[in-house]
Amino acid sequence: MTQAVQAYSYAGPSTLADGKLGLSTSGGTALSGPQTHPRFFSGLLAQAAPAAAGLLAVADVALTRYHQPRPGWTRDPVVTCDGGRLRFESFSACGGVYARLDVLELDGDVLDRGTTNVDVNGPLREALARVGGRDPLHLGVGPDELTVTTLDGAVVEKKVPLPSRWLRGFAEVQVIAAGFDLRAELTGPHAVRFLRSLPRGARSTVWAVPSGRDLRVSSGPARGGVCLSGTGRVATLLPLLRFAKKLRAYGPADGSSTASAWELELPGMRYTLAVSPEPWRGFSGEGQVLGDLATDEAAGDADVVGMLLSFEPTVELGLLADRSGLSIDRVRAALTQLGTAGRVGYDLHEAAHFHRELPYDRDQVAQLNPRLTAARALVDSGAVRLLGDSGSAEVSTDGGVRRVRMEAGECTCPWWFDHQGSRGPCKHVLAARIAARVDVTVTP
Repeated sequence: MTQAVQAYSYAGPSTLADGKLGLSTSGGTALSGPQTHPRFFSGLLAQAAPAAAGLLAVADVALTRYHQPRPGWTRDPVVTCDGGRLRFESFSACGGVYARLDVLELDGDVLDRGTTNVDVNGPLREALARVGGRDPLHLGVGPDELTVTTLDGAVVEKKVPLPSRWLRGFAEVQVIAAGFDLRAELTGPHAVRFLRSLPRGARSTVWAVPSGRDLRVSSGPARGGVCLSGTGRVATLLPLLRFAKKLRAYGPADGSSTASAWELELPGMRYTLAVSPEPWRGFSGEGQVLGDLATDEAAGDADVVGMLLSFEPTVELGLLADRSGLSIDRVRAALTQLGTAGRVGYDLHEAAHFHRELPYDRDQVAQLNPRLTAARALVDSGAVRLLGDSGSAEVSTDGGVRRVRMEAGECTCPWWFDHQGSRGPCKHVLAARIAARVDVTVTP
């Protein structure tokens, strides 16, 4: 697969001086239309130190490769303004860690709503690390007219590889997170004690088990516990502990995955970190989006639902269903389709989706999910044979005939034996389900 290249062009570098943080923006999408350097916000953040530390934490994730670390990765965070908050997001180079800072208390002028990338350069990182105290910080997201006119010759351009797994990871995270429940909530002192008790080894795996008002660390699964695979991957939480009011742990209630999410409540903001099931395992290969993407209506429904999004703070499924005339299940599948194009995220605290726009071509969605592409090719070639009303099928492949049980998602292929459904359906299960919907030849 050809690797895309993302080109950033900034009117000038982001700067922090005299209590004024100016974040330079690249091309983006706004309610007012496509913008070369969109301006979203100009005003005050109530407390400087937590805001600076949170933004630096998001930037740190964007620069880090947690599995098999090596230099050379660069990626600027994404920011979305929905009118009431700013969401800064990033993804690690290895694809296994997702970070988001939600700035909830804006005091100033919201100039537009939309999504763009922001320049976080070396000098800015150094300046952010020096911010102390809790005084207000003036923030500008996007250059003002005066700045643009006085930065003659200061244009900053960056060209970085944009791996397909990065976007696939964004899509998988929102689907996986939607299946998480709140498993524990700790107040500030308890949160500090728990996070500082974690093993320092980047690959250590522990279970966080509720114990009164605390979480205790266990080496194995326990009732009500949340898995933290690769404790070193939550390192960006530690510099934020001095501001932490609460720590919330999220995970699947049925224990179906060892992925987890950790949310720090800070003054006027929240910092969320999601980690994949294993340190070596990026979110991009989890396959949880494939079931929704395989439906016949998903692409068309996504077009309908996409037109109804307007960078709202939360996306209400019921409201979208009413406006679109679609069922809740079809709206959810459409949001998954939109997620693969970077247009939808999921907020665990709000238990709701949110709208953003990433610079990806929707026509590349199929290329980003080779398992689904392979499944459709099997159907088109007539390789699927449905076995009456049994809910079973046989799929002919170069490696032999695979027997599929569609409802259970089971298959006789090596992929299923290796993963037991933990990384989404195999191509044979997907092919059988697609064939069943279009009623390919049925054998009594």
